[in-house]
Amino acid sequence: MRIAVAVSGGLDSLASLVMLREEGHDVLALHARFFPRQDEHLEKRLKGICTSLGVEMHVTLLQDEFAARVIDPFVQDYLDGLTPNPCARCNMRIKFGLLLDRALELGASALATGHYAGIKKNSSGPVLMRALDQAKDQSYFLCLVPPRRLARAKFPMYHHFKSSMQEFLQNRNITVPAREESNEICFIPGDYRDFIDGRLEKSHEPLPGPIVDSSGRTLGRHQGLWRYTPGQRRGLGIAFKHPLYVLRKDLASNTLVVGAREELGAGEFQARDVNILEEPRKWPLDLLVQTRYRQKARPAEVELWGQRMRVRYKGEPGLPVPGQVAAVYSPKGQVLAGGIIQQE
Repeated sequence: MRIAVAVSGGLDSLASLVMLREEGHDVLALHARFFPRQDEHLEKRLKGICTSLGVEMHVTLLQDEFAARVIDPFVQDYLDGLTPNPCARCNMRIKFGLLLDRALELGASALATGHYAGIKKNSSGPVLMRALDQAKDQSYFLCLVPPRRLARAKFPMYHHFKSSMQEFLQNRNITVPAREESNEICFIPGDYRDFIDGRLEKSHEPLPGPIVDSSGRTLGRHQGLWRYTPGQRRGLGIAFKHPLYVLRKDLASNTLVVGAREELGAGEFQARDVNILEEPRKWPLDLLVQTRYRQKARPAEVELWGQRMRVRYKGEPGLPVPGQVAAVYSPKGQVLAGGIIQQE
């Protein structure tokens, strides 16, 4: 099997390349340019590492496609009152979309990445699993990738821990070219608000509006609804007797609704564009749903119809944020489905 390995210059993708090479696979390195101002020094060092390993490296230009399919929708979602998840969108549209297509054109039959997740196979197709390293598990970001695409995915990090990867490469005299590992949104160097501000046209400049509590009492003024997200506590600019949190955004009236912590959350929500990764008839009785990357999956009931699903929490209410991803898991860590949380 010839396997293309998506290499960014970071720790995990390089370790994946080396592991597959040492396992005896026929591998090639595939590096994507996502931004107009690419780090040429990083590419040169990455090319040198691949040459020393006896691996050919290909560079594919995806700047325009990344902007159109990830960055522009990210900005528009915020303007529409949503809180998007660009990493999940990138995995679906770019890495296991266009980049996988490029890998197939180069004669590979699979694309490997440095994601901390796992792929198994059963009679009905690929099975997406949580990684052994629970603290770094990234299966949540992969739940929107269609099964036919996941069938060509390889995740060498499945059984490995992030803490051991630096030593793994050092033992092979490989220095990671990337200056640091990216833990936030790769195309935003600072605050997302500043980033969006810089891309807005005059016609889209945010309109200030009222901040009210759940009873409708006016408490202050907001500076544009897209600057706030449900659950946010800091940056509201309101002095009050107890901490206030963003409860929801009313786009029709351009109103930000805030309240006490105990007012946060909802007992149920709906999700759209659901990607089913396991036949529902095979789902276990007990299900877990995760709606944030750093959030623990919680017991819930899930009802499916078409490409939509309704999630009802079994315990205390959760905090489903419109635009974020809802991933359905089995108690054993299998990803069963994923969808985009809807506006109320």
